[in-house]
Amino acid sequence: MDVIQLHIVSPEGTLVEQAVSAVTLPGTAGPFEVLKDHGALISSLEKGDIVYVSEGRESRLAISSGFVEVCDNQVDVCVEV
Repeated sequence: MDVIQLHIVSPEGTLVEQAVSAVTLPGTAGPFEVLKDHGALISSLEKGDIVYVSEGRESRLAISSGFVEVCDNQVDVCVEV
């Protein structure tokens, strides 16, 4: 199974920490999807939903803003909800 590690934190604490097959983020230049072996990047995020798929189930997390770093199949997100 192709998985990436997703870690979403907010000032209140850890919101999500799990292996996922895909994550879509609301980037300020438009939404984008991260899959296994995605290139490294850092991006700001705007109001919208983070959508992630784990074991075939789609989950959503509404955010107001944030930042994401993608590197070596690890997606680290810091958000305001």
